[in-house]
Amino acid sequence: MITHEFAKLWWKLSKDLRTHMETELAPTLTEGQLTVLERLLASERDRMKPSDFIEYLATTPAAITTLLDRMEKSGLIERERDEKDRRIVWVLVTEKGRFECERGVQIRERFLQQYLSRISSHNQQLLVYLLGKVANA
Repeated sequence: MITHEFAKLWWKLSKDLRTHMETELAPTLTEGQLTVLERLLASERDRMKPSDFIEYLATTPAAITTLLDRMEKSGLIERERDEKDRRIVWVLVTEKGRFECERGVQIRERFLQQYLSRISSHNQQLLVYLLGKVANA
């Protein structure tokens, strides 16, 4: 029965977070776009190939292309061809993309802090530790 209770609580937290993020990020950003921006800014050279996003987004290469098209049209990213191998396309973050990424991360942080503030600092650390154990099992 513990798995049923865990699933129910996980689903509620995930749903609340998704709903909050969709509402607060709109109309300039989506959660998928925020994920792309975060990955780009965490990459070694602030650039990635479109195929690099597949492992972070549960979607198809065609859907990633559509997502990147929308992001480029909105001014969040730029694409440029590699100077040595013109077949390679690099995705780069624009200043607007950096700003929107920071805004999105702050929105998520505030939401999660609201949830976590219901328990003590010690229990917050314990929760993160235990979730880490479950996720890495």
